[in-house]
Amino acid sequence: MLNYLQILILAIIQGACELLPVSSSAHVIAAEKLMHLDPSSPEMTMLLVMLHTGTMFAVIVYFWKGWSRDYFSSRGQLQWFVIQILIASACTAAVYVVLKKVIVKIFMHGASHAEVEDLFNNLPLIAGALAAVGLLIIYAGWREQKVPRQSEIQPVHSIWIGLVQGFCIPFRGFSRSGSTISTGLLLGLPKQKLEEFSFALAVVLTPAAIGQESWRLIHHSTPESHQALIHLFVPGLVGMVFSFVAGLFALKWLSRWLEGGRWMYFGCYCLAAAAGVLVIHFKIG
Repeated sequence: MLNYLQILILAIIQGACELLPVSSSAHVIAAEKLMHLDPSSPEMTMLLVMLHTGTMFAVIVYFWKGWSRDYFSSRGQLQWFVIQILIASACTAAVYVVLKKVIVKIFMHGASHAEVEDLFNNLPLIAGALAAVGLLIIYAGWREQKVPRQSEIQPVHSIWIGLVQGFCIPFRGFSRSGSTISTGLLLGLPKQKLEEFSFALAVVLTPAAIGQESWRLIHHSTPESHQALIHLFVPGLVGMVFSFVAGLFALKWLSRWLEGGRWMYFGCYCLAAAAGVLVIHFKIG
């Protein structure tokens, strides 16, 4: 059974890392492993979703002014913004559905009870995903001054960003913000609007994740799990508050480093974190 200290630690890790391009999921899963918790259990994945909800509200609070200025000031701007969000989200959903089927049928050999969430226990896979996004971030930071700059996000940009985002859902460690912002930098998109667009996609994605995990909990529900969830609810709400606060600080950090040309540093950290995850794997394995 989780205690408040464990939830507090996970909430701070989640809030600080979720909105930085370093994969909060990888950090939270590594911390859960060190606490001898099961990251693939419905209770833990639901707690992670609750913490994600806290950071979602941090995103809304932090970016509301920018969204209002750039996208909500006229009906035409709002319609264009919604269209780009829908295009990117549709591409994300398409990639995720295909990946989910491939993972379950090929890599999990079509086992009747196989789920993508079972990958959350695979630390070497998480380390590989962290390393991959680290290299992408470093490459994007190196190339950003060498690609033609664009003034607005166009449908083709939304398609590419949405497709890349689809890989982040099943592969914990492949940072959503890191991969989508890096893709936008390689496409020459303006940093401020790219940041606003990337995190608007996160706000759209979070309710879907909550719904999926709620359904998974119902599917795996037992009298014992019902009791565990009741005990998890209030501590989870406390964790949401802490992840909200940590998320606000993380967003300020992200904006400063993105605008200040220090994007590559996040990639270097991801490579170091990937090595750290492998150390944890061999230590507890």
